[in-house]
Amino acid sequence: MLDERFDPASLDQFAFASRKLPEFMHWRLLQCPVCDLLFASPAPDPEALAEAYRAAEYDSGEESRYAARTYGELLGDVAPRLPQSGGALDVGAGDGAFLRVLRELGFDDVSGVEPSHAAREAADPSIRPLIRAGVFSAEDFQARPQRLISALHIVEHLADPLAVFRDAHALLQDGGVLFVACHDRRAPLNRLLGRRSAIYDIEHLQLFSGRSLRELLERAGFHDVEIRRYRNRYPLRYWLRLAPLGLRAKLALIAALDRVRVGSTPLTLPVGNLVAVAWRQPSP
Repeated sequence: MLDERFDPASLDQFAFASRKLPEFMHWRLLQCPVCDLLFASPAPDPEALAEAYRAAEYDSGEESRYAARTYGELLGDVAPRLPQSGGALDVGAGDGAFLRVLRELGFDDVSGVEPSHAAREAADPSIRPLIRAGVFSAEDFQARPQRLISALHIVEHLADPLAVFRDAHALLQDGGVLFVACHDRRAPLNRLLGRRSAIYDIEHLQLFSGRSLRELLERAGFHDVEIRRYRNRYPLRYWLRLAPLGLRAKLALIAALDRVRVGSTPLTLPVGNLVAVAWRQPSP
């Protein structure tokens, strides 16, 4: 068990934003002895969380584009194995950067859902109409058969990830894929940093390992689940944002990097993340 570490006075308009400066706070966390999941207990109220995400600010467009490119590369060898027609749905689409990458990969019927008003407003004008406002509800997408559903670093945020993944399974065509990215709490760097890792955050209601992620996907009905670790590529200034340093020192270092024009230099690192490709088995 990890005791709660939470100071409401430390929260600001970015507390529930993506790729924010970490506060290194989290809820009381318990470990499941069966599946290895670390989960918040008691969990915060889902309605209050939904409102917090709706009102969250957004300032990570550059990082979003880098992440979308990484996800596109990870999906590259999967896309040719999917059904030839059908939609692609991105749950937690943010500013829609990954929807643009999906179009580049040949998906012509793409859509997203995102609760944050600020993130949706940051989307390219050509992409913004494709993003539905709100949290994911399967009823909103039942009319459109999906060959791909992506859930990229959102499973930690879900009040009931099993229900969401079961809904995703029901929406997919036979032979379709749920494409998931999440933090790996068992990765060497996260184990080394412990609660000084940015994955311990009030946005995260659970933290997964490869074992717990596989069990979740299989319980949701998926077969042939492929899970592996991957490397992330971001500008150097973003990596510093995540570092377990004092805020003043961190901001000073970022400013110094930008002054000498190296803050935007991209760097690829194995920081402890998982990607999963989970298939909906064709009907017999």
